[in-house]
Amino acid sequence: MKILFLNGPNLNLLGTREPDKYGNQTLNDIEEYIKKEAELLNVEVNFYQSNIEGELVDKIQSAKNEYDGLVINPAAYTHTSVAIRDALLAVNIPAVEIHLSNIHKREEFRKISLTAPACIGQITGFGANSYKLGLIAITDYLKSL
Repeated sequence: MKILFLNGPNLNLLGTREPDKYGNQTLNDIEEYIKKEAELLNVEVNFYQSNIEGELVDKIQSAKNEYDGLVINPAAYTHTSVAIRDALLAVNIPAVEIHLSNIHKREEFRKISLTAPACIGQITGFGANSYKLGLIAITDYLKSL
């Protein structure tokens, strides 16, 4: 089983970016943590981060024949990207949306996700553990098919 983790804009700044909201771990720290968790589940994981919407769309499209599932943290694109939503729907790969912070406890505009309806579920507010929970959720879902 192969899972692709996609990360949107500004997540490359984790560890220094608003640690009160996003924690002190870097994206690399989270990736290393998830690799260890994936080994326990006998799952192959790969990671991709971009600040550019079109690059994320391209990566979703290219995942169609390579990955069984996606875990996506669209970051700010959660609330604005019809293109990412459409890409998720077009490839028809099961996806779980994740967020480090609880977007439902933040500003009004952050409470709306354009991308979540294109996913099988959403995990929000558990910090770096949102990534682990996303991995477990997508793995369990794929095993149930």
